[in-house]
Amino acid sequence: MALDELKSAVPDYAKDLKLNLGSVIGNSDLPQQQLWGTVLACAIATRSPIVLRELEPEAKANLSPEAYQAAKSAAAIMAMNNVYYRTRHLLSDPEYGNLRAGLRMNVIGNPGVEKVDFELWSLAVSAINGCGMCLDSHEQVLRKAGVSRETIQEAFKIAAVLQAVGATLDAEAVLNG
Repeated sequence: MALDELKSAVPDYAKDLKLNLGSVIGNSDLPQQQLWGTVLACAIATRSPIVLRELEPEAKANLSPEAYQAAKSAAAIMAMNNVYYRTRHLLSDPEYGNLRAGLRMNVIGNPGVEKVDFELWSLAVSAINGCGMCLDSHEQVLRKAGVSRETIQEAFKIAAVLQAVGATLDAEAVLNG
């Protein structure tokens, strides 16, 4: 199992990450599609080759082809949107908020899976990419759809742990390479 291999690669000084990795993925209460879509989208968003290489095969095995593509689409579109909307939010000139984005985002309207799943994956990726506007937007859509705060928290816990594991393992690869 790739999850076990990833956990075993985490160094002793990051034992908490190893335990959290097992807990947020191995003991998650999320349905399989939500769990593995979140894992795949976040693994892509971490930009860590090690994390993506270890978790992608298991995600692919646990997702329908449509969900697999949609999770990758969530990571891709959020890579763009998180930069755009975070920048718009951080600029002190509020007039940027009145300008049309002019960026194609069709996948958000038709992701090929349940809208709630795609929104959850988008929220998790937005957590990694640090876009407050996107986090608020996706959280509001999820809450209006009846998704619990606990479910939303599960997604951003996965994001937090995968980001930390990716940063740690990538640093170790450089330091010991």
